[in-house]
Amino acid sequence: MALGDRKYMAQTQTQAGVAQYDEGLRKYMLGVYNYMTLAMGITGLVAYATSVSPAMINLIFGTPLQWVVMLAPLGFVFFLSARIHKMAASTAQITFWVFAAVMGLSLASIFLAFTGESVAKVFFVTAGAFAGLSLLGYTTKKNLSGMGTFLFMGLIGVIIAMVVNIFLASPALQFVISVVGVLVFAGLTAYDTQQIKNMYDAADSGEVSTKKSVMGALRLYLDFLNMFLFLLQLFGNRN
Repeated sequence: MALGDRKYMAQTQTQAGVAQYDEGLRKYMLGVYNYMTLAMGITGLVAYATSVSPAMINLIFGTPLQWVVMLAPLGFVFFLSARIHKMAASTAQITFWVFAAVMGLSLASIFLAFTGESVAKVFFVTAGAFAGLSLLGYTTKKNLSGMGTFLFMGLIGVIIAMVVNIFLASPALQFVISVVGVLVFAGLTAYDTQQIKNMYDAADSGEVSTKKSVMGALRLYLDFLNMFLFLLQLFGNRN
């Protein structure tokens, strides 16, 4: 009887530990999605507010400042990736919000190039696709790590093709780039979600957990944004 009691207690403790881990994981992933959603909201508001201000448009896109605005988000990504482990969690959060705002400045031109209706439609299509792909990455039992190298090679190929097309200005090549870009970032959405999930450690302190959430949000933010931009190239109606 005593042996049976000990087995029952051990089983109960194991179940409690699993439940506690699952609860912590859900809280961690919710934090990632909340950070990403808020950043996307900041980007959208800044982009729209800038697009309806002729003074801001002329200041940014009518002067050399446009290169600063276009390249600054890339600098933020590299800075966060390289320095976040040395930052306080609050500093990492602020840097992420500033990055989202600067990205909004650089994306203001899409409201000038495409109709507002098509921007909204493509955004909601992207949101639905992203939700499904991220859910797949979170729930699948299959290890997606093998996709990483293939997707990275695809991403490099897209970047090279985009640079080449700056000089060629080929509509056909742009179409191929957009299709491949959508597929690459669709795959990265599922892959990154699983990687972010695997980063969770119940033993992490609040500071470490917050910084992991910020980095996870940055990865998913970039996946969503790039998938949206490539879909907009394919299906957006130009002004």
